Amino acid sequence: MANCNAATKVSYFIAGLGIGAAVALLFAPQSGEDTRKQIAKKAEEGTDFVAAKSREIRKQAEELVDQGKDLVSKQKARLADALESGKQTVRETFAR
Repeated sequence: MANCNAATKVSYFIAGLGIGAAVALLFAPQSGEDTRKQIAKKAEEGTDFVAAKSREIRKQAEELVDQGKDLVSKQKARLADALESGKQTVRETFAR
């Protein structure tokens, strides 16, 4: 196993998780119906969690985009002011 790369190790780990989960379900102290209900409940909780996190991340991304737009707008205004100032300096220099 000295020549195994990270992908192979991850594959073995995932396979071990799957086998462990299957063995845990086979030897569970609950009935099959109770186990299925519990799995369904946990899956629903997981779905709700993922949906809430995705909404939160989307909100944060929208805020970052708005901040970026504001920053670009401010920098654009500063650049325009600097450009106008430079033009004015050139006009004054050539007017002499």
